Amino acid sequence: MNGQWVVTAARRPLKSWSVIILRQLRRWAELSRERRQLAMLSDGALKDLGLSRADIYQETERLFWHDPLKR
Repeated sequence: MNGQWVVTAARRPLKSWSVIILRQLRRWAELSRERRQLAMLSDGALKDLGLSRADIYQETERLFWHDPLKR
């Protein structure tokens, strides 16, 4: 490794892991909230967005950890 520092996942401090876990939990909560809001949109609002009720159904049936943006 030419004397460079290599940081592995196993060597991350506990505080770092807790921040990562907290961020992931927040993201999952955000996804869940967004999917509930999508399900409540009217057919007219969906049409304005170019989405169908079937599109929304497909999205709301995803598991909470399925993140299309992989944040």
